[in-house]
Amino acid sequence: MRSVREAVLARRSWPSVTDAAPTDAELAGLLEAASTVPDHAALGPWRVIALRGEARRRLGAALAEASGFEGDAADKLAAKPLRAPLLLALVAAVRPHPKVPAWEQEASAAGVGHLLALLLDDAGWGVMWRTGPFTRHPAVARMHGLAEGEHLLGWLYVGGRGAADRPQRRSDPRIADRFSALT
Repeated sequence: MRSVREAVLARRSWPSVTDAAPTDAELAGLLEAASTVPDHAALGPWRVIALRGEARRRLGAALAEASGFEGDAADKLAAKPLRAPLLLALVAAVRPHPKVPAWEQEASAAGVGHLLALLLDDAGWGVMWRTGPFTRHPAVARMHGLAEGEHLLGWLYVGGRGAADRPQRRSDPRIADRFSALT
């Protein structure tokens, strides 16, 4: 079994996946692990919505509606959710709380999304977190059935890895610029 550090360093975004996808039962097990993120006051300020089959087409239609595009541009945007057999909509479910501000609840929800992406990758699935300019458009929220106080953080596009080579690890030469220590 590899260490957490090894799993994190091995993670890659898979922009192209096959039609294989994890079952709902497999996802439930991974979500159990992802739900261990820091969560001040145990609010559970997140949920995940699995979109398969026709739900992906409805999302495409909502994206096209949100864009106002017509013709080929609308068709191209509507086809994006069909790039993977499973999309996992990551939802921040923020609620008023005297000690836990909205930003902290959103951070917890984003943590669930990140851990879920790591867990899916570690389980052998191709995963890519996608967003876009219409992620928080009302038409897209309606398609997902979001309640007041809920908003999308994006989607994990999930599928099989296929025969493609594992994407290369991105190195970031600016790490030194992003770390400092105060004494």
